[in-house]
Amino acid sequence: MLSLLSYVANGALTGLLYALIAMSFVIIYRSARVFNFAQGEIVIVGAFLVWTFMSAFDLPVWVSVPLALLSSLLLGVLIERLILRPLVGEELFAFVMVTIGLLIFIRGVVLVAWGPEVRFFPAVLPMAAVKVGPLVFDRALVIGAAVTLVVAAAASWFFNRTQLGLEMTAVAEDHQIALSLGISVKRSIAVAWGISGLLSTLAAIIFLNGKGMTFLASDIGFAALPVALLAGLESIGGVVLGGLIVGIAVGLAAYFLDPIFHGGVAAVFPFVIMVVILLIRPTGLFGWKTIERI
Repeated sequence: MLSLLSYVANGALTGLLYALIAMSFVIIYRSARVFNFAQGEIVIVGAFLVWTFMSAFDLPVWVSVPLALLSSLLLGVLIERLILRPLVGEELFAFVMVTIGLLIFIRGVVLVAWGPEVRFFPAVLPMAAVKVGPLVFDRALVIGAAVTLVVAAAASWFFNRTQLGLEMTAVAEDHQIALSLGISVKRSIAVAWGISGLLSTLAAIIFLNGKGMTFLASDIGFAALPVALLAGLESIGGVVLGGLIVGIAVGLAAYFLDPIFHGGVAAVFPFVIMVVILLIRPTGLFGWKTIERI
């Protein structure tokens, strides 16, 4: 029983961390109606920026982390300004193809700049385990879960209570109407990409803390995909709940099914859940329903 509880609790914490990356998908989608297939690559760029500042330039952590966060924010804005802004008004398929091309391009840049070798990500967060009664947790997971909840609360407040957040939501609904209301569509979309880049680096710091990494760590973004699609691509709070659902389901699959099928079930189980939910409810559990007048 104790072992099962450990699997479930650790799964829930991991799911909340995946929700942090899923929030990057959601913030871009609910502001620009663009699904960013290159999100995982932005995560790994942020990770390598932290490694470069701390290991290559030997800067202290209190300098390296803010520099990496600022750099990833600027990277997001740069991607929007140089690559996606010229596509405003084009069909959705054009954005899909561009973000897939961006995925390939960024992965190539990472390989050229940092190579395929395994790099040791610096221990930005404490490595000591956290004990809660008989249960033992990775401290980075506990911190990551707390960060996710704080970010989700801040993002919900931002989108529902601030002028800029409401403008970004209006932009997602209809560019032309937003423009007619005097809202800067370009600024709103650029802010969304900047925030997404910052959150990606924050997630990379927590995920890779004290671990080895290569360019293949960008698969973290792909692993967060079921959380984003399960929750629906518009709901911040839904992403948190989706992360918990996926994380706990993975923990249960690892405990009950992996021993039967000799491993591997837990890795694909989130995608099974995602497909089942989307077949029943295509907008996800908390996605906005679109009503069109004919």
